[in-house]
Amino acid sequence: MSCEFRTQEKIEYHLRKEGYNLIAGVDEAGRGPLAGPVVVCALLLPVDHNISGITDSKQLTEKERTELAREIRKKAIAYSISSTGNRTIDRINIRRATLLAMKRAVLSMLKKTDKKPDLILVDGRDSLKLPVECRAVIKGDLLSENIGAASILAKVFRDNLMHKLDKQYPQYGFAVHKGYGTESHYEAIKKFGICEIHRRSFRLFR
Repeated sequence: MSCEFRTQEKIEYHLRKEGYNLIAGVDEAGRGPLAGPVVVCALLLPVDHNISGITDSKQLTEKERTELAREIRKKAIAYSISSTGNRTIDRINIRRATLLAMKRAVLSMLKKTDKKPDLILVDGRDSLKLPVECRAVIKGDLLSENIGAASILAKVFRDNLMHKLDKQYPQYGFAVHKGYGTESHYEAIKKFGICEIHRRSFRLFR
């Protein structure tokens, strides 16, 4: 089931009027890069979390994301992070790899708490087959506080991972562009070729 909300209120406000109380969110980071894994976070916030500033992680500075991530991790009822590596992405394609990581993250999150969500919101157009009702939400990272919070944790986790991978492959600049197709990244690929974490099914040369 897919839905799109256009009001200024967060989705959760309207859904709770429909009888949904605990609402979880799922989002990814790293679907578009040329290298590295796609990372997914599934997260369940309490209704009264009082965390301000939650939005699409791409609209925040690195400092803002880091500070919000710390507060989100502290106040979340439960959360789980899962990833799918570049080899699996190459084998089954990025869409299926993302959905696989999403399902793993949700199932792991559900095992971490007795407080089961009434509804799970997934960013994008694809829903998931889960033991809990699930809805896909277009632009959900902007419209849902739980999806937005999940996007922040996923982004911070992946950025930290790319910093570590930069130490293994310093010639590519992963700490700066995080694997995305920037001019400097394409130039590094031309000069050094591809490495173990590049997605061979993506367009790596231009």
